[in-house]
Amino acid sequence: MADGTKVYQKYQSDVIVDLLQHYGFEYIAINPGASFRGLHDSLINYGEDTPKMLVCQHEETAVQIAHGYAKATGRPMACILHDLVGLLHGQMAIYYAFTDRAPVFILGATGPMDESKRRPRSDWHHTAQSQGDAVRNFTKFDYQPHTIDGVPDSFMRAYSAMVTEPAGPTYLCYDAMLQETPLTTEVTLPDASMQAAPSPMAADPGTLEQIVRTLLYAERPWIMAEFTGRQPGNFDKLVTLAETLGVAVWDVNSALCFPNRHPQALSMDTESLSQADAILALDVVDWEKATAKLDSTTRQLDSYLSEECVWMDVGFHETGIGSWSLDYGRYLPKRLSALGDPRLAMPQMTEIATRLIAEDPALPERIAARKARIAERHDAIFAQWAEEAKAERDASPLTTARLADEIWSVIKEEDWVLTSGTLRQWTRKLWDFDAPHRHPGKGLGTSTQIGMSLGVALAHKNTDRVCVAIQPDGDLMYDAGALWTAAKHEIPLLIVMFNNRAYYNDWHHQIRMARQRGTDERKAHIGMDIFGPEPDFATIARGMGMWGEGPIDTPADVAPAIARALEVVKSGKPALVDVITRHR
Repeated sequence: MADGTKVYQKYQSDVIVDLLQHYGFEYIAINPGASFRGLHDSLINYGEDTPKMLVCQHEETAVQIAHGYAKATGRPMACILHDLVGLLHGQMAIYYAFTDRAPVFILGATGPMDESKRRPRSDWHHTAQSQGDAVRNFTKFDYQPHTIDGVPDSFMRAYSAMVTEPAGPTYLCYDAMLQETPLTTEVTLPDASMQAAPSPMAADPGTLEQIVRTLLYAERPWIMAEFTGRQPGNFDKLVTLAETLGVAVWDVNSALCFPNRHPQALSMDTESLSQADAILALDVVDWEKATAKLDSTTRQLDSYLSEECVWMDVGFHETGIGSWSLDYGRYLPKRLSALGDPRLAMPQMTEIATRLIAEDPALPERIAARKARIAERHDAIFAQWAEEAKAERDASPLTTARLADEIWSVIKEEDWVLTSGTLRQWTRKLWDFDAPHRHPGKGLGTSTQIGMSLGVALAHKNTDRVCVAIQPDGDLMYDAGALWTAAKHEIPLLIVMFNNRAYYNDWHHQIRMARQRGTDERKAHIGMDIFGPEPDFATIARGMGMWGEGPIDTPADVAPAIARALEVVKSGKPALVDVITRHR
């Protein structure tokens, strides 16, 4: 220009940034890679670091942070995976996001697809004919646009597919040269008035009425809920529905669906569940684990339920299954089934129940008697768990129950969030999960929990909430570098190590095998232990730039150390306390 001001040359990768900002993405997690150098530059210089970029030491961590953030907020988060190799690194985390119904928006890159533009060697072995093949079996949608004109359309479709229930990850792959080419044409972006995704799907009202009638007139009716807690407002909707119907509730805990201290909560009480004569599975996939006794050695399953128990279902099961992964589980033998979104179905069922109760004068007394019986059992099982928690209370290393109790003693007056694992269910037995944000859902497999915990803490970063991760030692060994990401980006997370110095779940399997075969169970730890040498997690944490204390194996020393760490976390930084626990 005449005044010497440089005219900005827009690039095609800038259009991707325009779309990310249009859809309101707050963060984007990456492990650096040259294949998206064009997009990287656009994010920093054109987009002015919006979405905010988070640097991760592994692609799995980048996906897991987005996974945890999505579970905690109900909103999707984005991540970028470098070319073919980064995508292959991130596969396992993508699969877990798929099975856990987490809306993760995955961007990738490849090529250049134009052979004449490829650098020798590196651009060739980093390029696939169809890169989306690597994750197609466990993403809801993938696409690789050939020109800039295909970028907005595929972005809109990927976003809509991702957040439509059952939610899940999507993958968009951008040619390196597409990103780096100057933008010379006008590209139409989505209009601000466009609806980003379809409205929730309503269930058949006639079927809902039959379901409600069955629950009202059953002797011992239940609701089993798994994913309903993912949508805002559903926690309270389920409380209202359960109280209106007078039913017991089992929360499967893939999301926090129901307050554990509510008098109608009977989660983990298989003795009471065995007497059920009608069960409504409300957006449930994992129904069988709760309702059957498993002999892990022989793999023999014996149902707790009578054959006369009536199963009913409201949710998305038939719409969310594929034919590659068997994550959908065994088929639920339901007698009544309605395909629809629980966020709409629960208020509908409450209205139906209110009407039916008003029409039958005998129902209020029947419901009140049921609720009293359920509450009595609820109080009994919590008293039983409190008593069981006292067993070997002063043992060193700590019992899992004692560790749960010590953490609770420090955080219970805070506005707390448990980010992932439940310490072998002891937090659910001893803590008070009284609000929907308390827990985004149970932990998943090894090499998932530290990344997901960081995502949950990121979601609550600018609040006064205290996020607590009960962190298994084996899980952290997969990606200790995630601690650096926490320190680098000042993600306030209180990490309490659940350190039994072993991959004990597998160790326990080997003990079962040894007992069944009559071999030496003293050797079961071989290939399972994390000792000789023992990792010093507090030193690792300090080496990554965060506060660390431990290892601690004396029960009386645990709460004071957690209290010290809590002050660090409340200052806006992460902290780790390494606690040694017993194997069982």
